[in-house]
Amino acid sequence: MMKTFSDSNSESLITTYQKDNMLSKLFEVFSITAEGSYVYLCNIKEDFSRWSKDAVDFFGLPNEYMYNAGSIWEKHIHPNDRKKYHQEIDSIFNGTSRNHNMKYRAKNKDGLYVLCSCRGIVFNDENNEPAYFAGTITNYSYKSNIDSITSLNNLYCFFDNFRNSSLYGYTVSLFGISNFADLNNIYGYDVGNQILRTFSEYIEKIFNNIDHIYRMEGTKFIVLSKDHTIQDITDIYEKMQVTLRNGIYVGKLKLPLFIGGSCLYVSSKTVGAHTVYTCLKDSYHESIHLRQGDFVIFKDDLNSNINERLEQLNTIRNSIADNFKGFFLCYQPIVDSKTTKLTGVEALIRWKNDTYGLVPPNNFIPILEKDSSFSQLGDWILKTAMSDMQPLLLDYPDLEVNINLSYTQLEKNDFVENIEKIISQTNFPKKNLCLEITERCRLLDTDLLRNFTEVLSKQNIKFALDDFGTGFSSFNVLKNIKIDIIKIDRDFVKNILTSKSDKIIVNSISKLCKEFEFDLCIEGIETPEIMDFLRKIYVTNFQGYLFSKPLTKEEFYKKYSV
Repeated sequence: MMKTFSDSNSESLITTYQKDNMLSKLFEVFSITAEGSYVYLCNIKEDFSRWSKDAVDFFGLPNEYMYNAGSIWEKHIHPNDRKKYHQEIDSIFNGTSRNHNMKYRAKNKDGLYVLCSCRGIVFNDENNEPAYFAGTITNYSYKSNIDSITSLNNLYCFFDNFRNSSLYGYTVSLFGISNFADLNNIYGYDVGNQILRTFSEYIEKIFNNIDHIYRMEGTKFIVLSKDHTIQDITDIYEKMQVTLRNGIYVGKLKLPLFIGGSCLYVSSKTVGAHTVYTCLKDSYHESIHLRQGDFVIFKDDLNSNINERLEQLNTIRNSIADNFKGFFLCYQPIVDSKTTKLTGVEALIRWKNDTYGLVPPNNFIPILEKDSSFSQLGDWILKTAMSDMQPLLLDYPDLEVNINLSYTQLEKNDFVENIEKIISQTNFPKKNLCLEITERCRLLDTDLLRNFTEVLSKQNIKFALDDFGTGFSSFNVLKNIKIDIIKIDRDFVKNILTSKSDKIIVNSISKLCKEFEFDLCIEGIETPEIMDFLRKIYVTNFQGYLFSKPLTKEEFYKKYSV
């Protein structure tokens, strides 16, 4: 069994470690001579290590002192680099190698991968047996905070600069090139780099403040200003749009650039840089995909106080890092359309806080879904829902547990591997799992969606297409992706007794499902009259307040346990 830091003999080993003059001096010498790199020192026989406090803080490791540090660290390494790393560490511990030297990408506590190089050697004890493995890890995000293409500060520099300080008083803008992928494909990689350099130089010339311009991911650039109001930035953006659409010279080529942009003013001292960037990306996404490039100022229609909203989102984001503090799941039953007997359950995320009370998921999910840390919350939802519902399978062996996916999860290279790992950890039957693809997930590449649905479908995991008909991509997904269940949103149901258009739409979807032999679940059933009306068409399942509101785990057990 893998040891953990909480094992009973950990404290004594730490004490021994600290009292061992040789180990302590070695670690201190390494720390002094490492020149900014992280230091690690491992007792091979006990597989007990000490790591630099800076590494613990930057990567979100459990402690300075760790059992099985190699396995803990492996979880932070990019999936594409993990196999080689595993082989290297195995060779150290089985005695076939005495040196370690490789580069890999490792995930920091904010969910971002940074390039690292790791070097280490094995040295012997007084009996000439391998006893200690020691070395350094160099974090290139610290070594290189300058973007190599544009020579601007990069995203690591942005987050480092505002790790312990506030963006208070800044107007923060995000600009990006929406047609860059097309231009890059037509003219090639070298011209693509020239486009980025030309665009960055154009922004620098307009704002005349290189110290407060950062190149973020892809074609996104952030500009910080204390001299410009939101109205000033809006006026500047409109002029930028006209100039760039008319074309700018990239070498000898005159190329039109189409841009998107977003902006917010930070008047709160407690809002972190990650929260600001996440909110800007949400508004930028709206600019590109919904507003044809119009400038979007971050706001929330449900809350007119923008900075109070930012503080709320900042608290929710920090709650993810704080062991998902305040998050819990509720479960809404799904019933057979003819008998109303329980056939399934949908897991629904909730968040509660002493300051803000119970915050509806629609207030934070669409925005925080764009945050790199959100995939951690998605994994927590999967694991919690499977663990919570597993005891009910004794009474309902065919119960389907529906869990919503976020596109942040789906974008990760190790998504399928991660699902399989969580299923293994919870020992949850794959045939009882149904993964719901939401409207936001449909914006992902079709090939990506097809690949993971095909792999997991072969393992008897089902897929549901949620909110069918609410987005332009519904039929495209239906055409190309393996789907088992269609779910109709309550917006098409609440007025169905009086709305001719809703009747036509729902009836058409019902016929389509019957032809394709999909199950059809209709959400938002709130009255017996609506239920009776919908029973006249092809439908397999109902979900809604007529049968039950979302329940806590305890309430659900009480109502449905046999």
